[in-house]
Amino acid sequence: MSFDKPEDFYAVYDEYKNYASPDLRGKHVRWMDREFWGPAQCDAGMSFLEIGCGTGQFLKYLHHKGARRFVGIDLDPKVLGYLPDELSARVRITDCGDDGPFDRVFLLDVLEHFSAYEGVALLERIKTVLAQDALVTVRVPNMASPWAAQHQYADLTHKTAFAPGNLRQLGIAAGFDTVALVPERRGSRFRRFTEDRLHGFLSRLLTDTPPLWSPLMISVFKPKPEGAKGARTP
Repeated sequence: MSFDKPEDFYAVYDEYKNYASPDLRGKHVRWMDREFWGPAQCDAGMSFLEIGCGTGQFLKYLHHKGARRFVGIDLDPKVLGYLPDELSARVRITDCGDDGPFDRVFLLDVLEHFSAYEGVALLERIKTVLAQDALVTVRVPNMASPWAAQHQYADLTHKTAFAPGNLRQLGIAAGFDTVALVPERRGSRFRRFTEDRLHGFLSRLLTDTPPLWSPLMISVFKPKPEGAKGARTP
């Protein structure tokens, strides 16, 4: 096979990513509680859609949290061979969910795989399956951070580099307000404390510093009301 464009590298994605059945431990639950469940104001009674679910770690987390209405979608049929039995019926091999409406939609490490134009089109399509007061949570590499290159450039299928400013710009173009933009925090409390001290020192030392130091960032989008500036009808 020839490799002429970023999408061609999906042919070897399972080997590159070392697909495996998801592992969900207590530390993973505490991390996802802090990074995703809280910022997205989730409740187990809501309906969830994860776009680009892979082998299902976040879906397994939703199952653990007691969510009853959740669906995952992915374009790679190879992920089906790694999904736990309790999740396999929840996953569709398609490009957008049609089981909505959904209260919460998650795109974790997904938008960077699209061009900016494709990203706007994707977000606009997502709007068609959202419930009232729905929120869309995305995680992408934060290229404003000096630590983000390994996340952005280690994958040949990545098309767009995001920083806090142009991620918000993408949301505006698709008709969304950014209601939260936060750093993703990993590691133990000690490591997070150490990073905070280091970043605080660098912020005092340097003239021009990033809005967020973390290599990954999480944004929560909310659709603009119809008729609001920047809102577009899908």
